[in-house]
Amino acid sequence: MDFYRHIDFLRVTEEAALASSKWVGKGKRDEADEAACQAMRNAINTMDMKATIVIGEGERDEAPMLYIGEQLGSGNGPAVQIAVDPLEGTNLCANGTPNAISVLAAAYEGEGWLMHAPDTYMDKLVVGKECVGVVDITLPPRVNVRLMAKALGKDVDEMIIGVLDRPRHEGLIQELRDTGCRVHLVPDGDLSVAIAALDPDTGVDGLMGIGGAPEGVLTAVAVICTGGEMQAKFKFRSDEDKARAQKMVQGDVDRVLRTDDLARGSVIFAATGVTSGDLLRGVRYKRGYVLTESILMRSATGQIRRIETIHQDLEPVAER
Repeated sequence: MDFYRHIDFLRVTEEAALASSKWVGKGKRDEADEAACQAMRNAINTMDMKATIVIGEGERDEAPMLYIGEQLGSGNGPAVQIAVDPLEGTNLCANGTPNAISVLAAAYEGEGWLMHAPDTYMDKLVVGKECVGVVDITLPPRVNVRLMAKALGKDVDEMIIGVLDRPRHEGLIQELRDTGCRVHLVPDGDLSVAIAALDPDTGVDGLMGIGGAPEGVLTAVAVICTGGEMQAKFKFRSDEDKARAQKMVQGDVDRVLRTDDLARGSVIFAATGVTSGDLLRGVRYKRGYVLTESILMRSATGQIRRIETIHQDLEPVAER
């Protein structure tokens, strides 16, 4: 895989971030999401590959574009599995609050693989490489925090754990606080904070709690690229959810999922900030140009690039 093909995936998330940024703070989440989807779809269609969406905006009947199973790209070149979240944090974008990002993960068939995750919930535990082999999602959170603190050489009261701010996490939040660690509450979208937990410079030491399963696959790709660890368990909302997962997922759907159950092999991760947050700075409009900040990871080389791009020609990518 050459560098220029690799960098093209970054252009996809940049286009989606630029399109959705025009709706930041305007209170219109659906319009922002639609703009990001259309821009991402158009950008993917300019690439020479046979792409299949394995995680997208939903099933075909639910989503007009970037639906699961949708075929994109020029139709020439390699077969690629694509997982996308064109606008992670639609409410964050609509409200102009931190941590809205545009995300894509890719695996060239024969080189890597991405789980076709059911649209349900997933209990997640994400840690950086310093804590690999230390944590266990079946242990109480207070125990995992102490184990992480020891591995990181920190006191427990110096630890910061990201948790999605939801009523279902009241017990988790209280347990973490009773342990003495700090809780970084996330109003929407746990993906950006999960990825921030993989970067020691962000100050976030880990992610715990229940969020979307599709976002879990995207997180797993970043985990592979950074050498961290992810453990997860499906949390089904209904018997129908579980039955659907059993048709989609290999093995026991009630088991603890490890990173390589969610993604494996040679994978690529790209994300561009829409609003500034824990991971990336958002889209910034200047006189005559626009700035974006992105992160691009490739597991095959272990390279992690942070890229600031100056966009002077803002004509949208034409759909083929």
